[in-house]
Amino acid sequence: MRALLGNRTYRWLFTAQIVALIGSGLATVALGLLAYDLAGARAGAVLGTALTIKMVAYVCVSPLVGAVLDRVPRGVVMVGADLVRFGVVLLLPWVEAIWQIYLLIAVLQAASATFTPTFQSVLPDVIPDEGDYTKALSASQLAVSLENIASPVIAAALLLVVKFNVLFVGTAVGFLVSALFVSAAMVPRAQRSSRVRFSERLFAGMRMFAAAPRLRAVLALNMVVAGSGAITLVSTVNVVRDLLNAAEAQVPLLLAVSGLGSIAAAFGAPPLLRWCKDRGVLLIGTGTALLALSGALLLSTVPSWPLAMGVWSLIGFAGGLIVVTVNRVLRASSAAADRPALFAAQFSLSHLCWLLTYPLVGWVGAGAGLATAWALLAGLVLAAGLAALRLWPAGLPEIFRHQHDVDADRAHLVDAEWNGVAWVHTHRVLIDVNHTRWPQPA
Repeated sequence: MRALLGNRTYRWLFTAQIVALIGSGLATVALGLLAYDLAGARAGAVLGTALTIKMVAYVCVSPLVGAVLDRVPRGVVMVGADLVRFGVVLLLPWVEAIWQIYLLIAVLQAASATFTPTFQSVLPDVIPDEGDYTKALSASQLAVSLENIASPVIAAALLLVVKFNVLFVGTAVGFLVSALFVSAAMVPRAQRSSRVRFSERLFAGMRMFAAAPRLRAVLALNMVVAGSGAITLVSTVNVVRDLLNAAEAQVPLLLAVSGLGSIAAAFGAPPLLRWCKDRGVLLIGTGTALLALSGALLLSTVPSWPLAMGVWSLIGFAGGLIVVTVNRVLRASSAAADRPALFAAQFSLSHLCWLLTYPLVGWVGAGAGLATAWALLAGLVLAAGLAALRLWPAGLPEIFRHQHDVDADRAHLVDAEWNGVAWVHTHRVLIDVNHTRWPQPA
């Protein structure tokens, strides 16, 4: 980590991420209190709608961002997103109606859907070494996990001496400071894509996912993360209050356990990835998620605190391990010019999975019980895990001999041989303008 922090650009970006995460955590607490202040007993419905708006913004906005990141400076995009979030958060304390919350949340989350995939696409260019990149991903996962634990504590301490509206000020300061750190980072511009038309760039990331076997597996793995993680994000209150018959004060404790699982994944991912290839680590994460869901089903019939803590920690570990490794796969599966589009597509598609699993566990859990909701999630995760296993077969080569037709780009075929029918050469295959589909070994 010391070597990573010696990289000036990464150091500023990582600091910006930490500050922005703390600000977002404070905003989450303050938003809940604001909703209760305006809606009273309907606060839960208001927050549920706000969460849906957030996911819709993530799914719809990020592909648009990915389509323009090679045309505009990424540093300007990130600073602009932070300044938008800064302005929106300053307006939140002044809202007087529920619809105003929804409008501001839509703008706020659109800015977040701009900042995060841009940040993710910058890291591979700033940290070209694969080992250091893995450490940077683990550090980002660690920061997210610690924020989930620290922000509620910080908010609780502040609420002892100030009103909840003041938390929005702290959030705004966080976004402003984040913008200043990004400005100091000298973020490199993205390589310009050879795709000229906006529509081509808009769907480039999606097409890459459809064309590459391991990226199709990533789509399934996104559902593994969302299917298991939805339990902790939606069901924790019900588990603590109804299954375990504990006080509301114990809710943060169980959420913190999940955060500790993610922290364990952040520390464990780099050595695990040195010992095992990406595919193997992703299968370990999937197996851990299935084990956690099996434990959750047991918890629904035999409630106990030790079992709940074990399940929540395993869910956090599985999600953290898969997220770190998936980002490595995205980096390895794309040329530099295509990374903004691919990371934006991943951001959109992964949150589409959350948009499906959130209401599934919430509505089914409320109507048919937690056991039924968790059984459905377990089936969904099992199906997604089996799909990933099939979509990314063992031994799938990255470097292999393949052929191109006579109309292929001549610059790409400098080292190719003509076999009388097609051009043939050997190299590491990526989905790009020269390989719009995964080629067959020649």
